Amino acid sequence: MTTNDLHIALPASKSISNRWLVLNYVAGSPFILRNLSTADDTQRLQALLTQLKNGHSSHFYCHNAGTVARFMMALLALTPGEHTLSGDERLNERPMSPLINCLRGLGCHIVCTGQEGFLPVTITGCTPDHKMAEIDPVASSQFVSAMMLVGPLLPNGITLTLTGRASSRPYIEMTRTILNTAGIESSVSPNNRVYRVEPLPARLASKHKVIEIERDWTAASYIYAAAALVPGVRLRMQGLSLNTCQGDSVLAEIFTHFGVHTREVRSPYHPNSRSITIESDGAYDPVFEYNFLDYPDLVPAVAATCAALGIHANLKGAKNLRYKESDRLLALQTELKKMGGRMTFNNRLAVITPAELNPTEPVGDHGDHRIAMAFGILSLKYPNLTVENPDVVTKSFPKFWEQLKLIRIAAGLPAPNPA
Repeated sequence: MTTNDLHIALPASKSISNRWLVLNYVAGSPFILRNLSTADDTQRLQALLTQLKNGHSSHFYCHNAGTVARFMMALLALTPGEHTLSGDERLNERPMSPLINCLRGLGCHIVCTGQEGFLPVTITGCTPDHKMAEIDPVASSQFVSAMMLVGPLLPNGITLTLTGRASSRPYIEMTRTILNTAGIESSVSPNNRVYRVEPLPARLASKHKVIEIERDWTAASYIYAAAALVPGVRLRMQGLSLNTCQGDSVLAEIFTHFGVHTREVRSPYHPNSRSITIESDGAYDPVFEYNFLDYPDLVPAVAATCAALGIHANLKGAKNLRYKESDRLLALQTELKKMGGRMTFNNRLAVITPAELNPTEPVGDHGDHRIAMAFGILSLKYPNLTVENPDVVTKSFPKFWEQLKLIRIAAGLPAPNPA
């Protein structure tokens, strides 16, 4: 069967990969993990888990990976011995106090050697007898996921009470799905405030089970943005499905506002093989409003799309973007301003006002993969646009620039000028 689709190679899901790696370690490595992410964060986590298993060093350096730091902190707190956990300058500025306080509440011993509530920390690992804990999930859902993933190590499992409304809540549900798939029972109260994870069973029914990691819906946000800028080019992302535990699949609904239509396709030869095909009809809403509280990682791609199409955008629920690899709201505002765009933000709302863009200097990536990719997509409309440090994308999407080049060729666009 022939097709006119341009096939885009998405990376495997970093979020799913990282959760399975930790859970596989906790359970004694009974699972065979296939199609693991090759992103920097996942490779860093693999290296630290190997380091922990082999006992070569008690100092665990997470570089700039927030997920890795939070997952490793919870794991080290329940691993006997003396450990230190640190990261680069930016990671040491990102909030950790909710996780630290939760672990201390269980009886774990954690000392902040710099500023209280932040890395670096020293940890004396232990096995607490407590099974009840409170945790503040407002700043990051990763605190909750970290505790859920190590909960099976506790003799009585763990019951987590959330003291606020979690941001990025679909990621907590992703963690529950993975636990249940692994044969570890978990449940949540009707109000989504109390999570229960049972202890590790004596024998996992799913031992030696092969786990195939899905492709990454968050990475797909940049391909959706590209589709919005090149109407009529049909893009197919193999290994992606709307039937997923990844909350960022909401992209399919969001991008209808930008003229991009989504269709799921099954292979006639392999019934379990699915892909997503997207194409823009060139029509889009002049005003866009959405609450991204549960989907903050999608904001950079959506914001760049709105700015390029001249859409007035009201982006709600994005305040936690200030505490990512960069202050993403400030980074978006700064780089849009440099090219003539207009963006304002406060704790409640980020607003993009239509303006003519004219990139005349390289885009600063702010050390952030998502900022680099969001603005990189704009080179489809502005071929002179370049990014200062293109290699930063290896944190989540190592082959991003290769895929962008394929889209440019399919759209019949000229090659960008060299930086």
